[in-house]
Amino acid sequence: MLHSSPKRPKPKKLQTTAFVIMEETKHKYLLFIFLSLHSYFFLLLFALLISHQFSIASAQNATQSTVRVGVLLDLGTSSGKRSKTSISMALEDFYAINGNFSTRIELEFRDSMNEVVSAASAAVDLLKNYQVEAIMGPLTSAETEFVAYLCNRSQVPLLSFSATSPAISPTHLPFFIRANLNDSSQSIPIAAFIQHFGWREAVLIYEESEFGSGIIPSLVDALQSIDTMIPDRVVIPTEVSDDHIDNKLYCLMTQQTRVFVVHMLPALASRFFHRVQALGMMSAEYVWIVTDSVGDVLDILDPDVKNVMEGVIGFRTYFAFSDEVKSFKSRFKERFRQDNPGSEVADPTIYQLWAYDALWALAKAVEKAEVTNSSFLVPSSNSSSTDLSTLGVSETGPKLLSAILGTTLNGLAGNFRLVDGQLQLLAFEIVNVVGKGTRNIGFWTPDKGIIREIDSLKDSGNVNNLKNILWPGDVIVAPKGWVVPTNGKVLRIAVPAKAGFGVFVNVSGPTSEVSGYCIDVFKAVLSKLPYSLQYEFFPLSPSSSYNDMVYQVYLKKYDALVGDVTIRANRTNYVDFTMPYTESGVSMIVPLQSDSSQSMWIFLKPLTAQLWLISLAFFIFTGFVVWVIEHRINPEFRGTPWQQFGLIYYFAFSTLVFAHKEKLQSNLSRFVVIIWVFVVLILTSSYTASLTSMLTVQQLQPSVTDVNQLLKQGDYVGYQDGSFVKELLLKLSFDPGKLKNLTTAGDYAEALAKGSAKGGVAAIFDEIPYLKVFLSQYCGNNYAMVGPTYKTDGFGFVFPRGSPLLQDMSRAVLSVTEGEDMTRIEKKWLGNSNECTSSSTSVGSSSLSFRSFAGLFIITGSVSGLMLLSYVGMFLYREWERLSTLRDDHETPWEILVAWFRYYDQFDRRHSPTFKKYVGSSMSLEGSQGRLEGQMGMAGLRSPGYRSEQSAEMSFEFSQGEVTPPSGTDSGNTSNRGDTEEIELAGHSKE
Repeated sequence: MLHSSPKRPKPKKLQTTAFVIMEETKHKYLLFIFLSLHSYFFLLLFALLISHQFSIASAQNATQSTVRVGVLLDLGTSSGKRSKTSISMALEDFYAINGNFSTRIELEFRDSMNEVVSAASAAVDLLKNYQVEAIMGPLTSAETEFVAYLCNRSQVPLLSFSATSPAISPTHLPFFIRANLNDSSQSIPIAAFIQHFGWREAVLIYEESEFGSGIIPSLVDALQSIDTMIPDRVVIPTEVSDDHIDNKLYCLMTQQTRVFVVHMLPALASRFFHRVQALGMMSAEYVWIVTDSVGDVLDILDPDVKNVMEGVIGFRTYFAFSDEVKSFKSRFKERFRQDNPGSEVADPTIYQLWAYDALWALAKAVEKAEVTNSSFLVPSSNSSSTDLSTLGVSETGPKLLSAILGTTLNGLAGNFRLVDGQLQLLAFEIVNVVGKGTRNIGFWTPDKGIIREIDSLKDSGNVNNLKNILWPGDVIVAPKGWVVPTNGKVLRIAVPAKAGFGVFVNVSGPTSEVSGYCIDVFKAVLSKLPYSLQYEFFPLSPSSSYNDMVYQVYLKKYDALVGDVTIRANRTNYVDFTMPYTESGVSMIVPLQSDSSQSMWIFLKPLTAQLWLISLAFFIFTGFVVWVIEHRINPEFRGTPWQQFGLIYYFAFSTLVFAHKEKLQSNLSRFVVIIWVFVVLILTSSYTASLTSMLTVQQLQPSVTDVNQLLKQGDYVGYQDGSFVKELLLKLSFDPGKLKNLTTAGDYAEALAKGSAKGGVAAIFDEIPYLKVFLSQYCGNNYAMVGPTYKTDGFGFVFPRGSPLLQDMSRAVLSVTEGEDMTRIEKKWLGNSNECTSSSTSVGSSSLSFRSFAGLFIITGSVSGLMLLSYVGMFLYREWERLSTLRDDHETPWEILVAWFRYYDQFDRRHSPTFKKYVGSSMSLEGSQGRLEGQMGMAGLRSPGYRSEQSAEMSFEFSQGEVTPPSGTDSGNTSNRGDTEEIELAGHSKE
């Protein structure tokens, strides 16, 4: 039988595990409940925040005012699409930064379809139906002008960022605001560029539209201000065939001007330059300059268009390529691709930057003017009223206009600041089309002109202000701006046909053959030109004055005037002259007569009075210097005052014949005399030569030497017929009744031979070339060219003002005058006029002037003065102790000077070489006084003054070879200086 086993309890370990599981489950449940509550709390908090933000946004929307702004663009063109993208980006960027503004601009875009009527219709719709507070656009000047009248009538500001025609002005249309530059602002920069290269002519080519003709007045004024001529203006219709463009270009090819300024819109300019390239006019010697209408969009033109424009110079508005601009361009491309999926992406131009800045300025002005709602005063209308008559007038327009004009900001295109309703110019960039791109070559600023870099401190006018330029035809050398025309035009050269000096211009024969000095010079100049010119001479009427001939060139009846025409200031007001090719100046020619002024005083004539007086002064000065140095030590320079005074003159003047017999003791005086004798030798030799010439050569003197002499005597004077010299003589105060006009060189000689008293003239005034010709023809007939020379500018070739030939001709003239051609021509026509002129003008020896010997006198004067100062210094140094004693013994300055002079006048036995020699000889004797006197006589002590001093002061007793001092002296003092002082004091007491 089976028994059931008793129930066993579960192990304790299993119970513990179950409890743990139950506890974990409980905690997880509690954690789940906690997390659920926490999530609900955050969801509730987030909902509250969102609700708060929506409340704030709703409150802001309730307080912000929407301001409608119309935008007129040609949305079918690339420019219109780019402008729309730029304006939209500007609106978004502005309010992203200024989100707290109380106003919001709402844009109303309209398509003008590139038609004036469509633009006007869209503007009426915006003003009448939408009552916009402002309008931006349109793109073209024609559309803008019509819309500006509508906005001005409704007093709604029109903000233009692309209309450049100067005809649309805020002066006449107050509600028109130009947020870009007008075309006239580039006229001065273009003229400065042309002036920089020295081009004297330029042809203007522009499209037949209001835009094209708007720049012409200001551009003409700018070119005329730099004396640049405009020989032609070419107008190209906007709708034109290639054949019509070709015909215009063919006409330009036949002209000599090769500088062209092109002002067109890009579309027409592209076609135009394709035809220019096709006709071969994009080659060497051509200069093509495009305005900013093309220059601003050069970077976005088709590559094939830039390829045919290689070498073109373009002007475009300068703006700094800042980080903001770089960022905008990057974002612009992406936004343009989104807005226009099927269009080719292009970079923004300066017009898109202006549009961006204009929208920012408008948004700031709207906030500043506190435009809250649109308010128009609409006139009453009837069924017959037109749309234009029912346009309302904005009440907030004037206030908004004032706010816009006062708005400034630092925009993408630079500083946005309006003056008189127009944006102000900063600078222009000058670019060169190279390959399929552009290269910067310089800048133009209003204050600095043309500069190499925008921050350059250099002034304009330097050729290096621009970088290297690649000109049409792959040429790097700047073209001269003109060429010989291809139509074979022959230059009409006028020449004088006067009967005067045929050496210069001579018209002879039935065919009026022209020859002469001036003609040969002209032909030589033409041979130096780098090109050939065809010309024909046209002799003018003999009765025409030179001023009349010049005036014919001014009237452009002739292309040049070649002949003996003097360059005068009054003539340069009408024509241009080349560089002169002859010597300049007006002088007078007079007859020579024998000099009857020789008299017993002719020996004074070799030297001028000034030289005589200066020589006399130096003779006395030299003698005085020698006397001062020798007086104390040389017995021959002592004696009574009268004897010493005569000795000074005798010694000085005896050097004229080198007969001075006084023996000098001091080296100082010897040096003075050596220099002085050298001067006297040269002076006497020159005097002798001049006097000999005066006594032996026939002396011819001009009958008149000064203009004042003619005026004082009232003599008749002559001048060449038709010359300006008559005007000069009248300015010199000559009586018109004393003037006689002469024609030929023979008339000159006959009138001078008669003289003023016999119906002739005393002198003839003419230009130096004519006078030289006269002297060469009448060489040896005793005529001379004398008197002052009145400055003139010589002969020059005459050209109309602004002639492109002028600069090349002037350079060629310099080349001829500096070469051997001029010498050959002068020798052929003028002969050896210089030799005859030299012989005729050598009318005798003239007096020697001080100027010829000034150097010698300076040398001898300096040496004498230096030796004198040296002696005085040595004397004061040796005798200062004695002089100080004498100064202390006297009171007044006069007494001191007298005492010093007396001391100086004493004989200085200590330093006298003669006295030392005499003493040495005497001590060898046996005491015979008679023998001593003989020795003294043999020593040359013959001066009466010395003998008197010997008897009065120097009584010496000699015995047994010893010298005994005079009585009254202290024989006990054996020092040399003591003996000398005792002797000198004894002599002084006796005096």
